[in-house]
Amino acid sequence: MKEWHRGKEGYNFKYNHETLLNYGMNRWGLNKSSSVGKTSDLIRDCAPHKYDQWLEYYFQKAQQNKHNGVVITGEYITELGAVLYTKLTEVVAKELESISLEECIDYVFNLVINRTYEGYLTEIKTIYGYLEHELQREIKPAPDEWDRLYNVDFFIQIYATSCIGIQIKPLTGKSLNDYQWGAMHRENHNKFTKKLRGKYSSCIPKRLGIKK
Repeated sequence: MKEWHRGKEGYNFKYNHETLLNYGMNRWGLNKSSSVGKTSDLIRDCAPHKYDQWLEYYFQKAQQNKHNGVVITGEYITELGAVLYTKLTEVVAKELESISLEECIDYVFNLVINRTYEGYLTEIKTIYGYLEHELQREIKPAPDEWDRLYNVDFFIQIYATSCIGIQIKPLTGKSLNDYQWGAMHRENHNKFTKKLRGKYSSCIPKRLGIKK
């Protein structure tokens, strides 16, 4: 076994630096069809019963999937490995040297907190747009006071002094059923109906036919 192999399963080797190697292949597109040909199509066309059949077929048929793409040979695969080595040892190594503890901490915070919030807002806007299209009525963002007092996210104006309030919550694996949801918010629903002389609706994506 070669020193950089972590172990192997038949002909498919595992590598000590597999995460890094995979990152480099993906980042620079070295595993795309424009680089190594349409491997999925090729192996289906070959339908090999043995590994050696596939190896021979690949080097007979494989070609870069692009204009004037070259025929792929063993020498070409070797050159591709050399490109990966250069990218990792020069580009990635330089980037690793320049990274700081503060950048890592900031990135984790941004990924966990900021991007989750941004994704949530995008989800709400998607549902908001869907409702407007289905109902053919203008849906307006609710004032902050309504959110705090009545749990209303959006509303549809019916008359000058009455409207329909809408609460939108993304569906999760732990979502409450309709009865539990109604019981939890019944008091706020009643307050809203009394104050705005309108109805209140809680909208969950699944009920609207929207997938997360």
